[in-house]
Amino acid sequence: MKLRSVISFLCFVVILFGLVSCRRGISDDKVAVLETAYGRIVIELLPDDAPKHVANFRDLIENGFYDGTKFHRVVKENAKLVAIQGGDPNTIAGDPATWGNGQPGQKTVQAEFSKTLKHVRTTVSAARKQNDLDSATSQFFICASSEPQWDGKYSIFGRVIDGMNVVDTIARAPLFANSDRPLDPVVIKRAYLARRGDLR
Repeated sequence: MKLRSVISFLCFVVILFGLVSCRRGISDDKVAVLETAYGRIVIELLPDDAPKHVANFRDLIENGFYDGTKFHRVVKENAKLVAIQGGDPNTIAGDPATWGNGQPGQKTVQAEFSKTLKHVRTTVSAARKQNDLDSATSQFFICASSEPQWDGKYSIFGRVIDGMNVVDTIARAPLFANSDRPLDPVVIKRAYLARRGDLR
């Protein structure tokens, strides 16, 4: 009788573990796709490293938040392409002077600094206010080069797995004088989640 109970319990644990693994596999198989006029950027999300930021990013995408927003900031150092930044709702129809400020009442996400992930080329990380580690909302940046000075200061939640040529093209945009604002910001026409295997 005891043996039968032990076997039943072990079978239950195996089935439960299988269901959890299956669900995790489905979740982790979802990638974020940003469709722009210059092409598609595909982002692999990293929920094991930054679960709160990934959940926030996914929720915003599923609610159509990013559709119509612009990459409003391009960071360069002389000829070096550093990063592009987007995700501010003000860029849809707001005064360019407000771009990058975000809007009052946006949900904030607590910092999730990784001890292993680094800000290398392809990294997708959460933008925030300089003086508040837990002020990330919807804005994000994509690294076009390695920037180790940002490690442990910004929350990495993804990496570009396709479309770095698009990122580089956006990063080469001409800027207003003495500014990091592009003359003709690139629009995210549509953002959506897709299974990696469904992308062509």
